[in-house]
Amino acid sequence: MTRVLVAGDHFVTPALVVDALDRFTNLDIVTHSGPWPHTPFGRVGEVDEASDIEDELIDLLPGVEVVITQMAPFTERVLAAAPTLKLIVVTRGGPVNVNLAAAKARGIEVRSTPGRNAAAAAEHTIALLLAALRMIPATHASVLAGQWRSDLYALDAVGSELGGATVGLVGFGAIGRRVARILRAFDATVLVHDPYADPAALDGAESVALDELLSRSQVLSLHARLTAETRGMIGAKELAQLPHGAVLVNSARGGLLDYAAVAAALESGRLRAAAFDVFDVEPLPADSPLRTAPNAVLTPHLAGATVQTARRAAEQAADALAAWLTGATVPPAYVDVAPGITTPNPGSR
Repeated sequence: MTRVLVAGDHFVTPALVVDALDRFTNLDIVTHSGPWPHTPFGRVGEVDEASDIEDELIDLLPGVEVVITQMAPFTERVLAAAPTLKLIVVTRGGPVNVNLAAAKARGIEVRSTPGRNAAAAAEHTIALLLAALRMIPATHASVLAGQWRSDLYALDAVGSELGGATVGLVGFGAIGRRVARILRAFDATVLVHDPYADPAALDGAESVALDELLSRSQVLSLHARLTAETRGMIGAKELAQLPHGAVLVNSARGGLLDYAAVAAALESGRLRAAAFDVFDVEPLPADSPLRTAPNAVLTPHLAGATVQTARRAAEQAADALAAWLTGATVPPAYVDVAPGITTPNPGSR
């Protein structure tokens, strides 16, 4: 029997994972439910985006060979208390809550579930884009306030369509590719900037340099991972290259974008609208200029939050365990990835 600790939470619940493990007959399963998302994650020891449950985890680890988790903190301290541990499966795009160097030094394999939220994040991106183009949150609020804004039918006030628009995607990984497919169904022209993208995956999109993409894009949507190469890649200079009245969407990582410059561009009208699910500081500070900027659509980092994402994460974790038990060759999460802007994001939720 292989002893498995399922350290779930209120999103990828222990019950979901246990159900996904039903295919196995040789497991001794122990479960624990952490406090996320009712209690926000944060830095725990030397790892990021984790629930502060080190002591509880240490108490549960004796005899455990495999852990499946989303937010449990595998710090040096926790790993030192787990001499029998052989495999950690993190049900996220990347194992940011694991001290990978310490795990590697102990011969512990670390795997994750990349792509688990690609469909959800792509659909949320399109929802944000449409909400911004058609000013849906603002007009919804006006109806609730008792207004009936027929003046918004004026030519200089109406929204615009995706059909026939040119949309630029910065980053062309699993989410960017899905967004491109949806955009083409709307009859939009899709431009892509990603020096590391597979040309065979473009499927009708046009690969261009960043300057050209910015100058042509009526809508700009960010889908890059956050690296030293991409941090702050869109600032005031880049926003000024967009056509006047462009729309900006970011559901990738807040660090890609200068949000003060975005707020200024919204205030001046250079940007017609913007929609964000991620921010450079989360939660969004009370004094953020985005809170008062016109035509800003904001959601609290929920792009990947669907029932299907949670179920997919549990199933992919079970697949990872099956591969490990059978000796299948799967690259561990701590193998260095290429420096591309859409290679797996260690911070992806």
